[in-house]
Amino acid sequence: MLASRLLSLLMLLQSRGRLSAPALARQLEVSVRTIYRDIDSLSAAGVPVYGDPGRNGGYQLRDGWRTQLTGLTPSEARALFLTGLPGPAKALGMGEAAASAHLKLMAALPGDWQADAARVGTRFHLDPVDWFRDAAPADHLREVAQAVWSEQRLRMRYESWTEVVEREIEPLGLVLKAGAWYVVGRRGRVARTYKLSSMHEVRVLRQHFKRPRAFDLAAYWDDATKAFEESVYRDFATLRASALGLKRLQGFSPVVAQAVRRSADTPDANGWVRVTVPIESIEHAAREMLRLGAEAEVMQPAELRLQMRQQAARMAALYGAP
Repeated sequence: MLASRLLSLLMLLQSRGRLSAPALARQLEVSVRTIYRDIDSLSAAGVPVYGDPGRNGGYQLRDGWRTQLTGLTPSEARALFLTGLPGPAKALGMGEAAASAHLKLMAALPGDWQADAARVGTRFHLDPVDWFRDAAPADHLREVAQAVWSEQRLRMRYESWTEVVEREIEPLGLVLKAGAWYVVGRRGRVARTYKLSSMHEVRVLRQHFKRPRAFDLAAYWDDATKAFEESVYRDFATLRASALGLKRLQGFSPVVAQAVRRSADTPDANGWVRVTVPIESIEHAAREMLRLGAEAEVMQPAELRLQMRQQAARMAALYGAP
């Protein structure tokens, strides 16, 4: 464990440059005190690592010094083959490059590892698109990817929730989420998310921008998705549901499913359970609750219960006897 952690610490310093002790501790999931001991161990082994004190200080390797200890372990080789997604690589225009890299990596592995790594492609397949859906169109993916990679500004005609607008952004990163591509772009000092399928026109500008060193795409995306999910649900509804109704309700969204598990009461004599779930609006909830059929009854709010009663009456009139 110690040798593996020291090697990981060395690779972090070699690939990322100066890093503070707390940043290293977060990356390696150890305490800051452990990082201090590991730095001492590297120095004792002859690795030219030094630290700068102060608020903006940190540890780094001597300029120009690099280690050759970059061999892969068998599990690391399998992980690399698992992350080689052919679909996204092809969409980005890198299908041939990905295939070539795959062959080179395979050839570089020791003979007894090659068969093990090759099995990954035959045993695991990642499909990011949900059932009964096609991948969202991303006609401008290659242009956007070029702008992200070369740090060039983008001008686009974008269809927002209410209108088509002109936007100029500094593209910081691309994200593939549930079969749809998104670009994270900065306007001024604020980073926002734009869906590629909503882009009508895209033009890569000649103007370059300086990417913020502190920007973490994965951390931004995690925070942004949580904030979006929380903002969508603006009210709550209380329901009585049968076992089948609870099962259908948990299929609405992960947020609703979590609320069902958290709020489920003791079943009544008929096995029905009272739960409280978040809803977007009365109108949206009324449409969604129809999916539950007769396996659930809305108790609150009164406006939603009234909407359900009105929809049930209209349906009964449609399907009633002539």
